[in-house]
Amino acid sequence: MKIIDRKYRLLEIMPGALLWATLIILLSLSFIRPFWVIIFIIIYDLFWLFRIVYFSFYLILSWFRYKKVIKQDWLAKLIKEKSNYSDYYHLIFLPTYKEGYDVVSATFKRIAETNYPNDKMIIVLAGEERDKDNFLQIAKKIEEEFAHNFLKFIITIHPQGLPKETPGKGSNVHYAGWKAKELIDELQINYDKIIVSTFDIDTIVHKEYFGYLTHKYLSVPDPSKRSFQPIAIYANNIWTSNAIVRVVSFGTTFWLMNELLHPERVVTFSSHSMSFTALVDVGFWDKDVVSEDSRIFLQCLIKYHGNYQVEPLHIPVYMNTVMTDSYWESLKNLYKQQRRWAWGVENIPYMITNFLGDKLTPLKIRIKHIFNMIEGMMSWALAPILIFVLGRLPLAVANEEVKRMVFVQNSPFILENIMRLAMLGILLSALISFLLLPPKPKTVSKFTFLTMVLQWVLIPVTIIIFGALPAIDAQTRLMLGKRMGFWVTPKKIKTENN
Repeated sequence: MKIIDRKYRLLEIMPGALLWATLIILLSLSFIRPFWVIIFIIIYDLFWLFRIVYFSFYLILSWFRYKKVIKQDWLAKLIKEKSNYSDYYHLIFLPTYKEGYDVVSATFKRIAETNYPNDKMIIVLAGEERDKDNFLQIAKKIEEEFAHNFLKFIITIHPQGLPKETPGKGSNVHYAGWKAKELIDELQINYDKIIVSTFDIDTIVHKEYFGYLTHKYLSVPDPSKRSFQPIAIYANNIWTSNAIVRVVSFGTTFWLMNELLHPERVVTFSSHSMSFTALVDVGFWDKDVVSEDSRIFLQCLIKYHGNYQVEPLHIPVYMNTVMTDSYWESLKNLYKQQRRWAWGVENIPYMITNFLGDKLTPLKIRIKHIFNMIEGMMSWALAPILIFVLGRLPLAVANEEVKRMVFVQNSPFILENIMRLAMLGILLSALISFLLLPPKPKTVSKFTFLTMVLQWVLIPVTIIIFGALPAIDAQTRLMLGKRMGFWVTPKKIKTENN
């Protein structure tokens, strides 16, 4: 094994080792020095209470920006401002694997219906050789129904078994990207005039998405050094999903809404947009990773020596929650989805390795991004365990001398009051979740509204089982060298959104 490989492997071990060292130390101290742990847990809970207040404030602010953006006619605004928007093209990648025609056609239908000229759009429907027969049948129907709407419609089939690839979305769009470049070069379109969007195949764009994206692209300085991140709302099939899936899905949306107000620390997630110039400069998406959506941001950040950031788009793209015909299978798949997202921990060794040898990127930027990612991954895995589990252990195992201490006797009441205050954040989340809901389908019982309210009492359970545990699982796997492949979330037919 080469020296460089050993160093990289040590960096892969680091997040999981740090996580387990923290857990083991706190568990041990709960028996050896319970008083210390009680003090630590109270301070930690207070810290998280302040974070919840902070989070709630920005969630409300993000909500108001969202409402303001979706009320605008952005194409009319572009025309009124006499911008040169018509000089720009949208290149849209739609990778798919084993999805049915109903899922794919719904996505195409909404793109065709957006308030933006379709003749400025180039669509790439990217399938896999592993699913060739199914894909070609669907692609043919899609081409017959929708291809005439767009400037160009490309069908690509990613070959199976190419060297140095991890089968999945990243390798699929990497291959499709190079094929699209061949067409762009034939059409002789300036790369700077092409705005790229890569969407999960179940992504239903808001009707103003491309108008707003174009307006943002023309408004920000140096747009080729920007990624553009919309709000992912998992609501296409929300009314027919189970309560646990709904709570976890809304949690992802609220996290992203909050992060978009802090673009200096956010990285791209799921469906997003960027310039074709940047995409070509970095050689398209990394074909050997699972978390290609966040990795592409880091590729650009490293390529441009820190001169790259996310530009928030306070506009929704709607996607499906995890759902199958079986309740328990849905929960199993939800866990796998969260673990796949938590596998973004693979970006930590990649980022550190590249930053260590990059003296052109300001030290402040390097430290900020490394710290944000490590702290985020640690909090994802640890915070729910510390707040809801370990916070009670030292109280239970402390000896009688410690239990007689006034501070220790009062600590359960202190923790209880902190949790009560934290509940205000949960109530706010519940309220905003109702405001984000699509219209209730006629086939859904009116009593579902009641479960939509009661579901929020599940947060202590969901945040541990579908938050902390998948994150611990992913970091432990990376620590032990157990590689994860790309797991495709099962998608069911969706309901319409406005």
